[in-house]
Amino acid sequence: MTGIRVVEMGVWVAGPSCGGLLADWGAEVVKIEPPGGDPFRGLYGSAAVNGAFEMDNRGKRSLALDVGSPAGREVAVELIAGADVFVTNLRQRALDRWGLDYGSLRERFPRLVYASVTGYGAEGPEKDRASYDFGGFWARSGMAAALTRPHEIPPAARGGMGDHTTAMGLCAGVSAALFERERTGAGQLVSTSLFRAGVFIMSWDTSMSLRSGAPNPVGMSRERSINPAFNSYADSEGRWFWLLGLEGDRHWPDLMRAVGRDDLIGQDGYASLRDRMGKAEEIVSMLDGIFAERTLAEWGPIFDREDMWWAPVQTTEELLHDPQAEANGVFIDAPVPEGISKVVATPVDFSESHWAPSRPCPELGQHTEEILLELGYDWDRIIELKEASVIP
Repeated sequence: MTGIRVVEMGVWVAGPSCGGLLADWGAEVVKIEPPGGDPFRGLYGSAAVNGAFEMDNRGKRSLALDVGSPAGREVAVELIAGADVFVTNLRQRALDRWGLDYGSLRERFPRLVYASVTGYGAEGPEKDRASYDFGGFWARSGMAAALTRPHEIPPAARGGMGDHTTAMGLCAGVSAALFERERTGAGQLVSTSLFRAGVFIMSWDTSMSLRSGAPNPVGMSRERSINPAFNSYADSEGRWFWLLGLEGDRHWPDLMRAVGRDDLIGQDGYASLRDRMGKAEEIVSMLDGIFAERTLAEWGPIFDREDMWWAPVQTTEELLHDPQAEANGVFIDAPVPEGISKVVATPVDFSESHWAPSRPCPELGQHTEEILLELGYDWDRIIELKEASVIP
C-alpha cells in the first residue's frame, strides 16, 4: 500500500482498525480526531499504557480538528481531496450534516474509495442506530444465543472481536476497490456493518436454517455433544483442551486407540457416528474420567502418536510464550511511544512485499501543524484556527 493515502475519520475500533491494517501495509494514514480525541484513548482511565488503542492506531498521523465548524470541514475536505481512500465509521446523519457523505464527496472526487462501517447497515429503519460490536456483531447476529447453554446467561464477547473481524472485511473491500480503480479510474463506495459481519460469521448456522427451514440447535452442552470426538475436555490438573475429530467416523478409531479403548472401535452401538449420537452423555462421561487420569503434557504426545487432532485451551499469558506463535510472526517488534516493544502483528504476510509498522501510535493532534503546513497553510492561518478552537 505504499503510495496510497488514507484519511480516517472514525472512533473506537471498527473504522480505525481498517486504517491500522492499511497503515501496517504501508499506506500513509491521517487520523482526523475531534479536539477531545478518539474516546477509545480514555477507555482505561489513567492507565499509563493503552495497548488496545495502540494496536489499531499505530503507523498513523493524528490531526485534531473540529469538523463541526465550517473551517474544520474545509480542512477535512482539502485533506480528502488528496486521498485515495476515506475510512469512516461515524453515523450517516453526522456525515450528511457535514457534507462528508459518499454522495457529496463522490461528485467532487470521483477517484475516491469511500469505506464505510455502520452498526446495522446503511439502509432500513435502524440505519442510524448506534452500536458497538457487542450489539450488531455479537448479540443481534445470533452469535451470543448460539453460544448460550441451556438455563445460563449469554456469554460476553471479548473487546474488539467483532470490530476486528469487520475491519478485515472492510480492508479487503478497500483493496478490491483500489484494484478496480486501476482498471476503470473510478472510485466507489465500499460498505459493511458489524451486523453484516456477524451474520457472515454465523453463516453456517444461518445457511442451514435458510435451506432447511428448521431452526438450528443453540446452546448445546458439551455433555450432550453429538460428536464426542469434537468436544472439550479437562486433564488431571483441570487444564482444558479441545479434541478436533470433526469427521467423527474417521477419528473415532484414532481417539479410542489414544485412550486405550480399542474394544469400542467396531463394537455394536459405537461403530458409527449415528450410533454414538445416542450414547453421547455416556461417551463424554467415559472420556472425562479417562482424561482426568493424566496431564495434557502426557496426553499431547499420545494424541500426536495416534494422529488424533487436538489443541490446548490457552490463556493470553500462555499464548505470549507459545513457540508456534513466535515462529510464525504472531508477535513483532514495533515502535511504541516509549521506544520498541513486542506487539501483535496484523494477520496477513506477503512473501515479497514485507511490511512493518512505520511509526508508533500518535498522541492526540501530534501532527496537526505538520499536516496543515503540507496542505499549504501558513502559520498565521494556523494560529487563527487555534484561536477559533478549530484545532487545539
